[in-house]
Amino acid sequence: MASEYRADQIGSFLRPASLLKAREAHKTGSTSPEQLRDLENQAILEVLQKQRQAGVGILSDGELRRDAWMSGLADSVDGFVDDHRIRRWNLPDGTTLDEASRGKVAGAKLHQTRRLTGHESSFLLEHADGPFKITMPSPVYIAGSSFKEGVTEAAYPNRAELLQDLVNIVKGEMQALVDEGVAYIQLDEGFASYVGLGSRGESAQEAAALAIKLEADIAAENACYAGLPRDKVTLATHICRGNSKSRWTGSIPYDDIAEKVFSSLDVDRFLLEYDTERAGGFEGLRFVAKGKTAVLGLVSTKHGILESQDDLLRRIDEASKFLPIDQLALSPQCGFASVSEGNLLTEDEQWRKLELVVETAAKAWG
Repeated sequence: MASEYRADQIGSFLRPASLLKAREAHKTGSTSPEQLRDLENQAILEVLQKQRQAGVGILSDGELRRDAWMSGLADSVDGFVDDHRIRRWNLPDGTTLDEASRGKVAGAKLHQTRRLTGHESSFLLEHADGPFKITMPSPVYIAGSSFKEGVTEAAYPNRAELLQDLVNIVKGEMQALVDEGVAYIQLDEGFASYVGLGSRGESAQEAAALAIKLEADIAAENACYAGLPRDKVTLATHICRGNSKSRWTGSIPYDDIAEKVFSSLDVDRFLLEYDTERAGGFEGLRFVAKGKTAVLGLVSTKHGILESQDDLLRRIDEASKFLPIDQLALSPQCGFASVSEGNLLTEDEQWRKLELVVETAAKAWG
């Protein structure tokens, strides 16, 4: 199943202005939960139709019910508090901005109160009329973003113990999705910090510590996949360098983690950012194991300028020098709206980019 979808997409799509307005109204109590859900349903039906028209083979609800790509987990689990770590973003104009993360901090023992994505999958099972993906944050990402010194230690003395509870929660949700018949499950950003700014370590000692941490993080994410029936579901991981309102955080190539992650992570598909020089070259793809697919994120979601199809085909050919072309696929580099405000492009530009992915994949793979 790893190579079934030559034209892929990451999962999130721009929210209609009417939905953003309704969500703000819901916060003040002027729109009821039922009214908001009806508007979400209608917007999702429209985004499903747009994907069908574009010709993409694997559908998504656009993450339209979420405030941000990772927010569904904290919404379904008690123990998170209204505290946030600070992230430094690089802006399109070349400046930087320090901003509180959208993810919450763990301040007590985690206790799941409802399914993480059951409200999403049930609607898609009824209305998608084809295979669809459900995306979730990797427990590795949440453990890193929600462990805050001075806050989290009261419940979890270290990140490893928090990570174990998160693995159990995510693994249970993945099993529930497979039991429902969901065709494709994607864990996002478990290894984003390793291609972020300053993640290589400034000394040999720091680098050695990061290598140990990487092995532990691979084992944690692999624990989520263990025991799932691989003949019934496609499993994927997505790694990018930050994506929020056309901003980014990381600038390190995959080279330092390629061998361990691409050869050891037990997924069918790696969805990888490759739209700028920040990602480096394709050399690391040589470590992708036989039978697995590297999805090349060559089309940028951060701007509305449409890429040249000839350039995309050329880059696919370049990548095939390091990994056979039958182990490659194509996608945008990230979602179009990792947070509800979305990236700096229009809905028409978004759909044209998705159409370009589909059309280019058809030329590259027939």
